[in-house]
Amino acid sequence: MLNFCYYIAVFPRRTNCQRCSGSRVGCDYLSTIKHQTSDIKLRSRGFTLIELLVVMAIILILMALVAPAFTSLKSAGDVTSAAYTIKGVLDTARTYAKANNTYTWVGFYEEDVSILSPAPAGIGRVVMSVVASKDGTMIYNPSSPAQITTAQLIQVGKLTKIENVHLAGDALFTATPSTPSGSTFNNRPAVTYRIASPPNASPPDSTTPFQYPVGSPYTFRKMIEFSPGGEARIDNNSYALQKAAEIGLRATHGTTVDLAGPNVVAIQFGGIGANVRIYRK
Repeated sequence: MLNFCYYIAVFPRRTNCQRCSGSRVGCDYLSTIKHQTSDIKLRSRGFTLIELLVVMAIILILMALVAPAFTSLKSAGDVTSAAYTIKGVLDTARTYAKANNTYTWVGFYEEDVSILSPAPAGIGRVVMSVVASKDGTMIYNPSSPAQITTAQLIQVGKLTKIENVHLAGDALFTATPSTPSGSTFNNRPAVTYRIASPPNASPPDSTTPFQYPVGSPYTFRKMIEFSPGGEARIDNNSYALQKAAEIGLRATHGTTVDLAGPNVVAIQFGGIGANVRIYRK
């Protein structure tokens, strides 16, 4: 009993901390260091308002510089895709005419892209239709051409609708190439006739328009005729067979034609061979 009392007297009881197994002073010191370290980490992770504003300004500047480039790329893709789609439709019509020993017609109609299709005539969406003569004849009278009777036609495939393009016939297309070598846009063969929508539309509307099917909202007044031999004519027999004819395309932004942009395409097809060739600006 004396030994135990002596132990108590010599070694007084100390208050221990369960978290650090040491004295209260040591524990408080460690806790202070921990809180200070945590505060430093929190301060190092944050951004000031000025820093955030600078970053936002840089992002806006980059977007302003990059956005036009993306817009131009999209327009270029739209025009290129439209050109190859039209080429495919022309090839299909000519092949059908030769394979079935009949006449085919490719009609063009441009409508207002701001209105859901079908829409009134306007800018921004090109609609194409391919029809063929049921009995293989020309149907209309070349001496007195008139609208082709719908009952004498059959539809070849479905309507083709192309967004964000305009059937162009402005000064860029009507200018005569200086050296028509046929290798580039500026040197492509000169043509007399091209498929184009107003206000620069040449030639005038076809003398033999068609509407298909019955009650269709579209009357196709710009058209190309393919004979059973594969010859191509614009406006049917109102004009003599041409060495080449053309379809001009420009990019559009809604109902506005992009007259300043570089995305311009000319699709030329021979009158006799009807071979289709695409020229990019």
